[in-house]
Amino acid sequence: MVLMAIVYFVQERFIFKPEKLQQNFKYNYNIPFKELFFDVEEGVRINGLHFSVKDPLGLVLYFHGNTRSIKGWAKYAKDFLKYRYDVVLVDYRGFGKSTGKRNEHDMLNDMQFVYDTLAVQYTEHHIIVYGRSLGSGFAAKIASDNKPRYLILDAPYFNFAKAIERFLPMLPIRYILRYQLRTDKWIRHVNCHTYIIHGTKDFLIPISNSEKLQDINPNKITLLRIDGGGHNNLPSFPAYHNLLRDILQY
Repeated sequence: MVLMAIVYFVQERFIFKPEKLQQNFKYNYNIPFKELFFDVEEGVRINGLHFSVKDPLGLVLYFHGNTRSIKGWAKYAKDFLKYRYDVVLVDYRGFGKSTGKRNEHDMLNDMQFVYDTLAVQYTEHHIIVYGRSLGSGFAAKIASDNKPRYLILDAPYFNFAKAIERFLPMLPIRYILRYQLRTDKWIRHVNCHTYIIHGTKDFLIPISNSEKLQDINPNKITLLRIDGGGHNNLPSFPAYHNLLRDILQY
């Protein structure tokens, strides 16, 4: 019981590993960008970065993993810019410059607010929702509630609680975990085509997670395997970039 109580109250420290930035921090990149602020409600401000190209084909809304901030994740924007897609990355509450107390319900609402704001500038048919690792849950939820062109999941988990149970098998995680992030539930309601990219040697989130996600709807979910890929190194594989090219140019 004592261990359960400890895990319940300190779980956020294990789930989220944010890099916090001062509000006056200045981003600096050698490609065109602008800083965004989404004022969701009083006391809640979501910070983002918008990288742009001339005459874009659309927008990639990128939900990053559980570490760092958009300051570091921004390096992946170039993977989409070269195929003429604008990119917006946003930080969750408590990451980077984003403010607000974290809980699953409100964080999901934040991301919907971001999507709604961007959908004014970009028609939904030209928006691609991309979720990396932890961000796959946010991406699946947003895609299930809206009508983007595609959903792309990068190293996703099938069920967040089950993913955590692998590391704490002695505890009833599903009953004490405050973040469920049910990718397996939400993906059933995604109407656009979903592409899943996963490394065959991902030991943090094994590829079996993606195989089970694909089994939910094989006609609408395509699993793309990166042979030898781990959890954090897929962009180092030429195959990853070839797959992105094929998806974005289709």
